[in-house]
Amino acid sequence: MGNVTQHQTGDAIMSYRTISDFKELAGKRVLVRVDFNVPMNDKGEITDVTRIERALPTIRALIDRSAKVILLSHFGRPKGERVQSMSLEPVAKRLEEIMRERVYFGADCIGNQAKAAVSAAGSGDIVVLENTRFHKGEEENDPDFAKALAANGDLYVNDAFSAAHRAHASTEGLAHILPSAAGKAMERELDYLTQALADPKQPMMAVVGGAKVSSKLDVLTNLIEKAQYLVVGGGMANTFLLAMGMDVGKSLAEPDLVGTANEIMAKASGAGCQIILPKDVVVAKEFKAGAKSEVKAADNVAADEMVLDLGPDSVDHIAELLESCRTLVWNGPLGAFETEPFHVATVEASRFAAKLAREGKLVAVAGGGDTVSALNMAGVVDDFTYVSTAGGAFLEWMEGKVLPGVKALEV
Repeated sequence: MGNVTQHQTGDAIMSYRTISDFKELAGKRVLVRVDFNVPMNDKGEITDVTRIERALPTIRALIDRSAKVILLSHFGRPKGERVQSMSLEPVAKRLEEIMRERVYFGADCIGNQAKAAVSAAGSGDIVVLENTRFHKGEEENDPDFAKALAANGDLYVNDAFSAAHRAHASTEGLAHILPSAAGKAMERELDYLTQALADPKQPMMAVVGGAKVSSKLDVLTNLIEKAQYLVVGGGMANTFLLAMGMDVGKSLAEPDLVGTANEIMAKASGAGCQIILPKDVVVAKEFKAGAKSEVKAADNVAADEMVLDLGPDSVDHIAELLESCRTLVWNGPLGAFETEPFHVATVEASRFAAKLAREGKLVAVAGGGDTVSALNMAGVVDDFTYVSTAGGAFLEWMEGKVLPGVKALEV
């Protein structure tokens, strides 16, 4: 099937095929695992087509070579039951509108209904099969279910990095049954994440925000081994400020993790990584839009105040350090960005990073649900080098874990 691409995942070099390594595709049935788990409103209308659009380069590349493209995806959490509101049929219709190509829909992903839809389509056609999670065998990675999926394909392509942290039948099991390759979106994701984490240009800065230290312990531990600067923001920063002996008033914090924060700071010091904590903060007595707020030194928070954002000196400090960096990895907002005026630090810092990326001075990679929302708010998604829409998979990658759906593509 031709050459394979070498790529570093976690701490190991792996080789995997891409779709260009499939030499003869005309008339072949290619099962493509995509992530069509798109947001939908109460009326059954898709509100964001980003995930559909990310699959288009792979779909087009395959149909241009006269393959029969059969798309597999999960949608929601039906827990092995057929739930009509979680059908992929509306997604298939939207794909048809976007591509302006006929899209066949199979009312099941295995068995006679799937077979009939695949048989009805010809070379260069597209088929969307029903939600893989309508069957318990999907999340259980049941070998018999994987074989039933494989019955409709000659080749397998995984183009769903966002589901690659799950060892499910359609994300991992199929790769062991059919000749497999990474799709274009998967390949692109792996390339950029490798640049950012496995082999970053130095110096490197990591920005880690969010509410709780407890949810990002593995991320912090992995990043202090790679980054020169680790910026801690969001509610997490308050726990570190507590560990430094400062009062954070009524702020969201985890006092029981003060010891852990001290351990992380000690490890960082030993690894030559400088942890960047707020110099100044934005405080308010209540958390609501338009609340009266003021900027204070980080060590001057009153008992009835809560820290809700980083202050301007903190943002300037981040920007100053960032100018000396070649790589930025960003996960999590710096403050309570959804509520004005506590969005300022996240917006200003991300705009500065975007400027450096546009000028070719910085490889800026970001990911995670809140992060994508924050970068959208700042209007900089298109200016970052790469923004991953993968939530859990991106987080596990930042933790240094090998993802089952990626590992299964190894040759």
